[in-house]
Amino acid sequence: MTASDLKSGLKSDLELDLILIDDIRAASRQMVRELGFMDATIAATDYPPSAVHTILEIGMHGPITSAQLADILCLEKSSVSRMVRKLIDNDELKETSDATDARLKPLSLTPKGRRTLAALHDFGRRQVSGALTQLTDAERRTVCEGLMLYARALRMDRAAGIEAAIA
Repeated sequence: MTASDLKSGLKSDLELDLILIDDIRAASRQMVRELGFMDATIAATDYPPSAVHTILEIGMHGPITSAQLADILCLEKSSVSRMVRKLIDNDELKETSDATDARLKPLSLTPKGRRTLAALHDFGRRQVSGALTQLTDAERRTVCEGLMLYARALRMDRAAGIEAAIA
C-alpha cells in the first residue's frame, strides 16, 4: 500500500465520517420535530419542553432542589427558578423546607402535578409505542441500544467540554 493509497483511504474515511455525522444530525433534527419540541408547548400540555421535563424529573427522582434540577436539565439556575415559580403558581409543584437545612427548598409534585406526570407518561408511551409498531423486534432493540449509546456519548462529550473549560 502506497502513501497515496493511505491518504485516499483516510480521505474516504473522513468523507464517510462527515456523511455519518450529517445523517445523525438530520435524524436528530427530524426526531426533535416529530416529538413536538419545535412547538411552544409539548406532550398535550400547556407547558414548554423545559417545564415538562421538570415534572418528569421530579416525578422520577422525588424531591430535589432547583440547583439539582438545573444540573439534571442542563439549564441555567435563573431559567430553572423562573420555570419552577410558574409551575408552583400553576399548582404542579410545591416547595418545602428541608428538615436539616432551612436554606434548601426541595421541590415535589402536588396532586395536580402527579396527575400531569401520569398524563405525560401516557402520552409519551403512546407516542413511542406507535413508532415502535412500525419496526421489527430487532429494529426496536437497535433503536433502544442506539439511542442509549448516543445519549451517553452526548453526555460524556458535554462533561468533557465542561472539564476542559474549567481547566
